Amino acid sequence: MKRIAVVPGSFDPVTLGHLDVISRAAGLYDEVHVLVVHNPDKAALLPIAQRVALLEQSIAEAEVRGTVIVASWSMGLLVDYVTEVGAQVLVKGIRSQIDVAYETPMAIVNRHLAGVETIFMLPDPSHAHVSSSLVRQVANLGGDISPYVPPAVARFLQR
Repeated sequence: MKRIAVVPGSFDPVTLGHLDVISRAAGLYDEVHVLVVHNPDKAALLPIAQRVALLEQSIAEAEVRGTVIVASWSMGLLVDYVTEVGAQVLVKGIRSQIDVAYETPMAIVNRHLAGVETIFMLPDPSHAHVSSSLVRQVANLGGDISPYVPPAVARFLQR
């Protein structure tokens, strides 16, 4: 049986921490779907199509090995997509206890709704302090975001 995982997130924008989790997940599973999801609780900087394009470019430039599919999902439950592609697991990057507290109830509900397990993956410590919201704030104030994001994102946001 093919081992399929889904790595969901808003990726607004994708960070080096996201790329680290995606790359390591690609080494563990036969196929990884990186899913850009709409989060109605967040004011997005980039439209979903732009986030998908930046993810695809960042993954290609990083030469992530394995089968990685980038897609988006804005209607219905996340587990609907997971079931549709035949995935067995969600992979979520967590940086702190705050992320664990936020993600745990969703993991329990996803397992209850569709029998989908959630794997929490810690980022490389050099990326553990970086979030997309921090990157947006630094970029909006004219700071250098290149230490926190893939080159494709830095080029795009510094335009």
